[in-house]
Amino acid sequence: MFIRLKENSSGSISVQIISKSRGKYKVVKTIGSSKEDKQIEKFLIKAEEELLAIERQLRLNFQTDKEKELVNTFFNSIEEFNLLGPELLLGKIYDQVGFNRIKDELFRHLVIARIIYPVSKLKTVDYLYKYKAISIDVDKVYRYLDKLHKQEIRQIQDISYNYIKEISQGELSIVFYDVTTLYFETEEEDDLRKLGFSKDGKQQNPQIVLGLLVNHCGFPLAYEIFEGNKFEGHTMLGIVETFRERYQLGEIIIVADAAMMSNKNIKELTENNYKYIVGVRIKNESDILKSQILSLNLKDGQSTSLTKNNGERLIVSYSEQRAKKDQYNRKRGLNRLEKLLSSGKLTKKQINNKGYNKYLKLDGEINLSIDYDKYKEDEKWNGLKGYLTNTDLSKEEVIKQYKQL
Repeated sequence: MFIRLKENSSGSISVQIISKSRGKYKVVKTIGSSKEDKQIEKFLIKAEEELLAIERQLRLNFQTDKEKELVNTFFNSIEEFNLLGPELLLGKIYDQVGFNRIKDELFRHLVIARIIYPVSKLKTVDYLYKYKAISIDVDKVYRYLDKLHKQEIRQIQDISYNYIKEISQGELSIVFYDVTTLYFETEEEDDLRKLGFSKDGKQQNPQIVLGLLVNHCGFPLAYEIFEGNKFEGHTMLGIVETFRERYQLGEIIIVADAAMMSNKNIKELTENNYKYIVGVRIKNESDILKSQILSLNLKDGQSTSLTKNNGERLIVSYSEQRAKKDQYNRKRGLNRLEKLLSSGKLTKKQINNKGYNKYLKLDGEINLSIDYDKYKEDEKWNGLKGYLTNTDLSKEEVIKQYKQL
């Protein structure tokens, strides 16, 4: 057997493992294909590893029943080794962080099992019984989670914070905030689980909103859960304020995306002496500022800082890679509209600013068409990205911090 590089009609190169038998060549496995040299090199390294593994297997020729039994025993134990081996390592990290101060042993089992084998509570109980000989009723797990939330969560967050503070050498001036949604397989709502905008596309299921605050290394600092119908922009300030007061912190720079930051939120942050770095939709800026942005003629990797009337700075950067992505996404959206229009599936109800529906217009009273002038006008914004800040950080540092979000 050998490794072959096959040139495809599309111009890409496929990396394959080939075997030869009775004068005929057969593709054993295709590792991958790409037009980029670096990616092809990665495929070649992986192909060499795969080829070596295959050749080792071919050299194994077990004859007796005893030999076959030993081999089966070995391979059947691989799953157990893969699960229990990491548990030894994670257990040491768990102790090093300080979570061993939580007296409930069930907390340790649930935390480590969740990392190694992230499944349902019921399957977690099966895992603990099968691999750790721990017999726990699933109802006990649910009861413990209630206890954890009501009695132990403060201690757990304190342990996490103190460890993060130690390894960060006290550097906690920059924090990052974002939210996600978690849905439930039920149709019934209650005081917490509500129908709302689902990031999982499960609008028919009730959900909760989970807000998470992390430091610049990605370590969790605080979290909170909210009603499923709560607007994500209304979740941030409470978490950050509680966190700052609990640990008596000074100046904090909050990094968040545009969805978090309404004018009201920014006003509240400013009034509470917070610094911030937020992503902004630069096409929503004033006509004067938009005209300035479009006249910049930035090259790939370049950025500039514009001062707004209220003293905030708008950092604008340009990326050729982002420009190609913007153009691709907009073209794909236009193609979709054209297909729907030709099929007669579009109606006046679709004329709105949701996604690429903004390119639709109504001619007269009944004719729906695509506004290609508006589509072409948007090309001017390809590759441009805006960041709003009230910090004294350099524009390069602002962009760097936001990219960590």
